[in-house]
Amino acid sequence: MGIPEKIRAIEEEIHKTQINKKTEHHIGLLKAKIARLRRDMEENVQNRILSSGGGAAGFDIRKSGDATIILIGLPSVGKSTLLNRLTNAKSKVGSYLFTTLSAIPGMMQHRGARIQVLDMPGIIQGAAAGKGLGKKVLSIARTSDLIVTVLDVFQPHHLPIIRRELFDIGIRVDEKPPEVLIEKTSAGGLSINILVSIRISEKLIREILLDYGIRNGRIIIREHEFSAEQLIDVLNGNRVYIPSLTVLNKIDLVNQGFVRELQSKIGSRFIPISADADVNVNAFKEEIYKKLDFIRVYMRQRGKETDFDEPMIMRNGSTVGDVCTKIHRGMLRDFRYAQVWGRSAKFGGQKVGVDHQLIDEDVLTITRKI
Repeated sequence: MGIPEKIRAIEEEIHKTQINKKTEHHIGLLKAKIARLRRDMEENVQNRILSSGGGAAGFDIRKSGDATIILIGLPSVGKSTLLNRLTNAKSKVGSYLFTTLSAIPGMMQHRGARIQVLDMPGIIQGAAAGKGLGKKVLSIARTSDLIVTVLDVFQPHHLPIIRRELFDIGIRVDEKPPEVLIEKTSAGGLSINILVSIRISEKLIREILLDYGIRNGRIIIREHEFSAEQLIDVLNGNRVYIPSLTVLNKIDLVNQGFVRELQSKIGSRFIPISADADVNVNAFKEEIYKKLDFIRVYMRQRGKETDFDEPMIMRNGSTVGDVCTKIHRGMLRDFRYAQVWGRSAKFGGQKVGVDHQLIDEDVLTITRKI
């Protein structure tokens, strides 16, 4: 029996099993087996692609700018029109399905930030399993800094479909990596340290670890309400955690009451826009900027005035070393010290090293070795 057949057999067993307190342990183990089999199957596919020299024509996009966002949705929801509105790209627009057949990049300028926007082909249900161009599209989504889900105002029910496909390809939308540490050892058995209240039994933790071939090691759990699914995610090691925004497009075709009613039905926050009629697009740009959590760092060369016109756009949590790397790859090698003015400094002109964390609107001077 091949891997796909094994997965189908386990899925059928889960489907037939009534979910309750008595069966949750058994179902947790079955989910772990499916996740491990899917990981093995994906690795086999990737190895075959690499060995054959195959690639994804039209999807080899080099990341540029201060961040990369991806427009994702089902066909004909207006992604290409939105890309053209946000940037100066000329993505083909049509009233028929699958107009976009490759990744189309554009560059959005907003508040000093240069944000790369990728218009991707529409996905369909089953994309994560390989239907259409789904796997290629979703693989690109894994590398983005922000996922923008584009919905048609007349088809808002597509949101759970898209979220399911993202989940199945290993993307955890609007989640953070769970606080759990797993260390393998060569001997000594399994040591499990649970420091908070969790939703999984220690017995199930041990059995899932054994199913993944971990017989010796320690696990420390600091994640409240830690679940079997999160443990499986950590063990697979190929999950990505990406923030998202949802836009409801084509609102120029309906009235405000219709939009408010959708808001109550969907139960998920979305930004109402019309890319075609340019309604609320500027507000959407601002939401993108906020969601990317940028900070502005103003550079000051020694003996010169601070450049307040063109700030260095960095992600929140960035260090002086991150700024050096962004300016030039070799700057870290020549770094001597930096001086900081602003909220991250104890006093104006404080000397700091590469690990100093910057705050929005800090002023920075970098001194290199002579």
